[in-house]
Amino acid sequence: MGSKEVWEESQPRARELGLQLHSMAMVNSADSFESGFKEAAKARSGAVAVTTGALIAANQKQIITLAAKNRLPAIAPGGSFVENGGLMSYGPDLIERYNRAAVMVDRILKGAKPADIPVEQPTKFALMINLKTAKALGLTIPPVVLMRAEKVIK
Repeated sequence: MGSKEVWEESQPRARELGLQLHSMAMVNSADSFESGFKEAAKARSGAVAVTTGALIAANQKQIITLAAKNRLPAIAPGGSFVENGGLMSYGPDLIERYNRAAVMVDRILKGAKPADIPVEQPTKFALMINLKTAKALGLTIPPVVLMRAEKVIK
């Protein structure tokens, strides 16, 4: 689920890994999430990768509920997804992002021109896992993966 750009960038890597991706491009409103998940289940999808966006953020709980109902493990970039019952999240560390934004604001307030400040990519990423959700889905998370997680919800 997510933007066209993310979908297109995912294709080559999926092929390298021998994965076949199923698009939920038809999900463009809160009312279409249920049919999107039904289609994913019908296509025998093994999991759902949720990206970011206003529609996703506003309907996070519905997405988590539908993933569980359709027995589809789901991963998203934000930690709130896991805290609300999603299986796992992996994405840029929000605290680092806010710290870097504060540094940029400080530079601007001290006279730097915004156009002269280089664009930065995240350098720290956070993995969160919800073991309650894993258990409900009948999944076992390998200990090596759990050791790498910044937060594990038991």
